[in-house]
Order: sequence, then structure tokens, then C-alpha cells
Amino acid sequence: MEKIITPAATTQPVSPSSPPQELSKVAIGAQDRLPLPLVEFNRVLGGGLVAGSLVLISGEPGIGKSTLLLELSARIAMAKGSVLYVSGEENVQQVKLRSERLGLNGERLYLLAETDLDVILGQIEKLAPRMVVIDSVQAVYLPELETAPGSITQVRECTTRLMHWAKSSTVPIFITGHVTKDGAIAGPRVLEHIVDVVLYLEGELFSSYRLLRSVKNRFGSTNEVAVFEMKELGLLEVANPSQVFLAQRQIGAIGSAVVPTLEGSRPLLVEIQALTNPTSFGLPRRTANGVDFGRLLMITAVLSRRLGLKLGNQDIIVNATGGMRIGEPAADLSIALAICSSFRDVGIDPEMVAVGEVGLSGELRAVSQLERRLGEAARLGFKRALVPKVGARISAPKGIKLIPVSTVREAIKLGLVGGKAQK
Repeated sequence: MEKIITPAATTQPVSPSSPPQELSKVAIGAQDRLPLPLVEFNRVLGGGLVAGSLVLISGEPGIGKSTLLLELSARIAMAKGSVLYVSGEENVQQVKLRSERLGLNGERLYLLAETDLDVILGQIEKLAPRMVVIDSVQAVYLPELETAPGSITQVRECTTRLMHWAKSSTVPIFITGHVTKDGAIAGPRVLEHIVDVVLYLEGELFSSYRLLRSVKNRFGSTNEVAVFEMKELGLLEVANPSQVFLAQRQIGAIGSAVVPTLEGSRPLLVEIQALTNPTSFGLPRRTANGVDFGRLLMITAVLSRRLGLKLGNQDIIVNATGGMRIGEPAADLSIALAICSSFRDVGIDPEMVAVGEVGLSGELRAVSQLERRLGEAARLGFKRALVPKVGARISAPKGIKLIPVSTVREAIKLGLVGGKAQK
């Protein structure tokens, strides 16, 4: 049973005492955002690291959290000043071995192997660094609490103490957090409420690509995503993710469609693959990897009811390649095209992208920022685009032809190889 915390253990001021200030007269300093040497990281944070912010990075074991933060720390130390990297799970020699593998110089990057938070904060005060990294928050503890490190009480109180220190000193702090088997951040949900920014590092362990996704950001968009590739020298930024995601695409493959999605302000082209196969059991299976399972069920029902496809005895598997997770309805039309292509064993026009939300009546609904999506498609050499007729009154980017359609039936007719759109 955990010790009950007295109010004195948690009541610390977020900043030094000061009278109330009128909002219009609050001044913002020129250094309130620290630009990071990693462009992709800057994008996810909303343009840089805000002074005094507390940033939580979470992800599965071995996904690359420590590698990414060690890389970032070394670059910040070289460009901006001293950085303190606190490791609660490795000693300084082990961190040094990792830095040599990554080819990091390590000048002005200070290592501290410690788990006592009081000692850590004392060393931070002495060093006065430009940035602090705590790896991980589940490893540190407050000695006055009679619970083990990683317990709910310890995680909450340690994070609160770090937040108070960051706000009062205006020094940004990164902390890493473990995840549960379901992929959620381990510990109390209040941990995500305390910090300013929550980032997830995602990706398949057998794939070299990693996605850094923002799910909470008090200082920027929560829909941004950064793409990295794991190589011998660590996590390297991917400047052109769309080209990477389509690099292994087989032209003219059955059940393959391309959708221009939006991740925050960035358009990305993602390949949607679908496979239909007669079920070996009484109840057909539906499997969604990287797309919303509920929308897959809805699209399957629309194709069965409105187009007459006999999918009731078919297992249906839909996959978004490259480890991407597409949550927006704009991918509905590409999913429908891929399923129909696999079921009829007919290819999809390889120079066509498809974007649109599918309604229950089989109609296609407009999507946001269509011009930006199509601009990315045109840049990568696509010639045609299936788009909803509603909202299609835009100036098409140079080199791409718009094919406005009103219903899924019409889109399937024009999108599959042999349709009038290819002539």
C-alpha cells in the first residue's frame, strides 16, 4: 500500500511569486524558442523547443528513444551550449559506448548516472545547462516517498517536481517514458496532463523507419509527424517521406492504391494495400493495419450494399505501408479502390491517386486542403487524381488531371485499369 502524500510534498510554485500581469503587456523574449538542429524534430515541436517546457517521449523498448535523445543532446551541446544527459538505466561507460557507435563528439555534453531526483536537481543547478534529458522518468525517485521507483506516486511526484523546476528556471527538459503492452504510456494518466508536450516514437522493430508523432502540444499542432530512418550512425532524418513510403511500391500491383494524406501541415503519399480471400471459417475476418478498423467495416458494408460486391464470405486485410497510421476519412476512397481491385483481380491505374470520404449512401464527400495534397502527388509524378466532385473547384497543380466523381461506384469504374479515365 502506497504512502499518502501530504500537501507539502507537492505544493511548489511553478514560477517565482509575482503580481498578476495584463496579458497585453506580457513580453516574449527572443530566446523563448530554442531551434533544434533536427528539422524534423522542429516540425513536430511546432518550430522549436519552448523555454521551460517539459517534453515526454514515449515508445516501445528498443524503438530508439535513447538514441534519438542522445543524438539531439550532442547536437544541441555543439551548437547552443552545455547539455546534461541523466541516465537512470545505464552507467556513463555504457552511454559512452553508444555515443561512439553513433559517431558523436560529446563536447559540452555532460553525463550523469543517477536516480535520486534531489541529487539530479542539485547537479542541474550547479551546471546550469541549456537543456536537460532524463532517461527515464520511471527510473528516478524521491527519497522522502516510501514507494519504489516507477510506482504511480513516484512517477507523478517526480514529474511534477521536474515541471516546477523547468518553469522556474526556463530550461527545457526531455523525459522518456515506458509504455504498457497496449502501447499506452505506463503510469498514471495524469503524467500526460502534467507535461507540455507528449511525443510517441513509433515503428515496427523489424523496419528501419521510425515516426515521431505529437499527441499533445501546448505550443503547436498535435497532428505533426517526423520521419526518421534507423542506420548504423543512429536515427537520420528523412527529407522526402512520400518518396520513401512509395519506394518499394510495385507498379500495377493488384489491390494497391495511393492516397495523399495530411499529417498536420505536411502532405504525405501513402500506399494502401488490400487483400481479399475466401474465408476458411464461418465468420469472415476483417484486419486493419494502419487504418481505422471501424472505417474498414463501414467501407466494406458500403461496397457490399451499394455496389453489390459479395464480400460476406471474404476475409479482408487492409494495410498502410511504411508503418503509417492513417486516421482521417480522406483515405476512404483509396481503401475502397484497393478492396475492389483485389476482389475483382484488376489493377488500379498506377499513375492515379485517390482521395475522398465515403458516405453511407455511397456518395463521396469533400476533404480539406485538396490543393496541397495534389501538389505533393504531382511532384512525385502522378498524372491523375480521383477527387470528390463536391469541393473539386480548385486549380489543379501543373501536370495532374482532376477526375471529379460523385459516388464510389463511379470512382471504381474510372479508377480500375480499363476504365475510361485511362484513355
